[in-house]
Amino acid sequence: MNKGRLIIFSAPSGCGKGTMIAEILKDNNYRCSVSATTRKPREKEVHGVNYYFMTDEEFEQKIKENAFLEYAGYCKHYYGTLFSEVDDYLEKGINVILEIEVQGAMKVMQQRPDSVSIFVAPPSINELRRRLKKRNTETDEVIEQRVAEASNELAQAKKYNYIIVNDVLEDAVSDFFAVMRAEKLKSEFAGDIIE
Repeated sequence: MNKGRLIIFSAPSGCGKGTMIAEILKDNNYRCSVSATTRKPREKEVHGVNYYFMTDEEFEQKIKENAFLEYAGYCKHYYGTLFSEVDDYLEKGINVILEIEVQGAMKVMQQRPDSVSIFVAPPSINELRRRLKKRNTETDEVIEQRVAEASNELAQAKKYNYIIVNDVLEDAVSDFFAVMRAEKLKSEFAGDIIE
C-alpha cells in the first residue's frame, strides 16, 4: 500500500480555504487534520471536528508532552498539529491536509521535506477585506489586523511548492487536484515501475 501524502495548506484568513477543503474532502482519499487551538469556537464549530478547543493550560501541557508536530502563536492564540492527527492516517495511505498558518507551515516543511506545500491566495487584498467583512464574525479592528497579517503571509507564499489563487471556487479546487496529479508523476514516487 502506498503511503499517504502530507499536504501543507495555508491561506490568509478569509481566502476560502475552508470551503476549498470541504470540496476536496468529498474525495475519500483525503482527510483534514484537526488542529488544536486556544481560541474560542465560532458558531457551529464542534470540538473534535473543526478543532480541538483547549485552554492555554491544556495546550501548554501538550507542548511539554511533545504531542505536537508543530505549534505556533497567531493573533493571541495557540494553534497546533497533533502527531496523532497525521502519522496514523499517512500509514494507512490516506492523504492528510494540514490547514495551517505560515509560521507553522515553515516548521512542518523543515521537519517533513517530502510534504506538498500549497498556499491559497486571494484575488486581491480588497477582495480579502470584503470577504472578511461579509463573514460578520469580527470587528473592523480585527479585520484590519487580519488584512495586515495577510500581507505578511502573502510575502511568504513563494516558499511554498504551489500557489493557487482562489477567485472561482471550482477552478481553485480543480487546481488542487492538478497539483496532486502532478505530485504522483514525480520520479521519486514512481517506485517499482522504473526499477
